[in-house]
Amino acid sequence: MTLSEKILLNSSLPQDPHFSRYYDAIYILLHTGLRISEFVGLTISDLDFENRIINVNHQLQRDRHMNYIIEDTKTSSGTRLVPMMDDVYDCFKHILSVRPKPKVEPMSDGYSGFLFLDKNNMPMVALHWEQYFQHIREKYNSIYKIQLPKITPHVCRHTFCSNMAKSGMNPKTLQYIMGSSDISVTLNTYTHLGFDDVQDEMKRVCNQQNHPDSKSCKFIKVYRRVYCRTLENSQLYGSPIYNLFYNFYWQ
Repeated sequence: MTLSEKILLNSSLPQDPHFSRYYDAIYILLHTGLRISEFVGLTISDLDFENRIINVNHQLQRDRHMNYIIEDTKTSSGTRLVPMMDDVYDCFKHILSVRPKPKVEPMSDGYSGFLFLDKNNMPMVALHWEQYFQHIREKYNSIYKIQLPKITPHVCRHTFCSNMAKSGMNPKTLQYIMGSSDISVTLNTYTHLGFDDVQDEMKRVCNQQNHPDSKSCKFIKVYRRVYCRTLENSQLYGSPIYNLFYNFYWQ
């Protein structure tokens, strides 16, 4: 999903009387990188609003016999604490404010208080959200000329990772947030860079290196001074060679 597609999706949802109810969830997926099985497995107790932390330590699945199953995270690295930024905090708060209050909370393997419930007051699972994404895309494309490509919850995870990588996030930090056991999985699978991204990154690095306060720029200045002082103390002082080097290094 490109940035323009992300903007189109986010800008159309709040105005739709039906799909606006899913806006908060999609926004959270786009801004946390959570796996959809981790997201649907979240319970109220997994949200630490005081410290702004999302506690990810399990995932929710549903088998073909319609049995709800709580499983460990995909890998040991999948168990993690994900920071809850202000906008994500607001989304979770809104989700809880409109969450239905069933007479009996559904429970699965000792877990209850799931954030999203279906019409039967059972926890929503990945299939629900895949269908919602499909319906949102179909309706959007039936109205607007600029078409949205196929978008899934997993595409949101890819988008988050790519955006963080392009923004310069430390790869190890990104690996932790994504819950990947191998950093190569994070960098090779979830990040997608085009020529424009490479060009922008080269410009950013070069600008940093050429900034007067950068370490590399300061090192070059010191090197120039030392080199020129060395020439001044040599037999080359005042010679054409000295003047050439002086003009080159000192300017």
